[in-house]
Amino acid sequence: MNLAAKLAARAAAGKPVTVGLIGAGKFGTMFLAQARKTVGLHIVGIADLSPPRARAALASCGWPQERTQATSLGQAIDKGTTFVTDNADAVIDHPGIEVIVEATGDPRAGIRFCLNAIAAGKHIVMVNVEADVVAGPLLAAKARAQGVVYSLAYGDQPALICEQVDWARACGFEVVSAGKGTRYHPDFHRSTPDTVWANFGFSDEMARKGGMNPKMFNSFIDGSKSGIEMTAVSNATGLLAQEDGLAFPPVPAPDLAKFCKPKSKGGVLDKAGTVEVVSSLYRDKTPVPNHLQWGTYVVVAADHEYVRRCAAEYCMLPDETCEHMALYRPIHMIGLEIGISVASAALRGEPTGAPLAFHSDVAATAKRSLKAGEVLDGEGGYCVWGKQVPATRSLEKGYLPLGLASHVTLKRDIAEGEQIGWDDVVYDATDHAVKIRREMEAAFARPNSKAAE
Repeated sequence: MNLAAKLAARAAAGKPVTVGLIGAGKFGTMFLAQARKTVGLHIVGIADLSPPRARAALASCGWPQERTQATSLGQAIDKGTTFVTDNADAVIDHPGIEVIVEATGDPRAGIRFCLNAIAAGKHIVMVNVEADVVAGPLLAAKARAQGVVYSLAYGDQPALICEQVDWARACGFEVVSAGKGTRYHPDFHRSTPDTVWANFGFSDEMARKGGMNPKMFNSFIDGSKSGIEMTAVSNATGLLAQEDGLAFPPVPAPDLAKFCKPKSKGGVLDKAGTVEVVSSLYRDKTPVPNHLQWGTYVVVAADHEYVRRCAAEYCMLPDETCEHMALYRPIHMIGLEIGISVASAALRGEPTGAPLAFHSDVAATAKRSLKAGEVLDGEGGYCVWGKQVPATRSLEKGYLPLGLASHVTLKRDIAEGEQIGWDDVVYDATDHAVKIRREMEAAFARPNSKAAE
């Protein structure tokens, strides 16, 4: 890829890639752990609501204390050190910073910071996939119009899947399906922060010692994060949501090509060209052998007899007829890999995945029977989970996106499993994130439209 060589050249010229990080949580700290060792990369500023927490994060991942003593962003640039602040806007606006990494995890904050970064002429690496699925197609279009890069975060599964899809297409393959693994069972759609550790298979003590956030982890177990991430992939690659969303079939990694293909070919998908997430649990909750819980995959078509013979000869994880082949990555390294996105944006002007159109959406869906007057608590909470739906249906039905399903009050009773619409809640139409989402819906009124460009 030559990114390391390009970074080294910037370092040799005394002009390292300068970065501002917003949010020093788990993902941000993982990035910092490797950034301290990356030649040609300079973390100029870190903005977090709690600067002491950010400093503790730096200490926890090996940063020498003398590298975090800058008293201003200007001093940090001059001395090659890092300034810690609670003022994200100051980090975004500083002219000496090239790339902003948005890692807050809050969709409303993420949209605001992203727009500010674009207006300031900064490349933006969007760790905040929650914000991406609320308004990513519009945000990316605005970035392109400004001449800056909007990128998904390498190391997170959506960007890795986008890379696998790009690899397949660059090799001339038809992509039949792509996605990731997770721990899933239909019962988990009802999971709450009170039940999450049992569903994960963790003890309360293990969760406490690990400093795990129950609401955040619950979004993984209740199916929301899978819907979010596959929607990001869909909007970036053109692969579509299935009609009823993700089915989460239990599939061993070596058998991906046997299952993740259309039903007409003996698989489980509605059609070719879709996203899917495979479960590491069978429906009786026993573990799937050789599962892909932490990994990503792509399934491609072998559309000629010669290619099918190659698939058999070289054990390319084919299905029974060798008409389909699979490639998978068993793990992802999350924030430890995000430097790839930063370097790609700054040195190549290329994203590691970015939304191009509005193909899929994530609809807020009732976890239980909800009553009029209840206030929704958003992703990973007690009220709703996120179901992937085709964007055409979301627009037609007026579904409320999961990322904006917090601090809004229900106007009517909602049955368990029912999607919630804009008309079902009292919301603030002047909220900046709501306005951007509504702008995106208007710009991409036809789901495959690139009108916002």
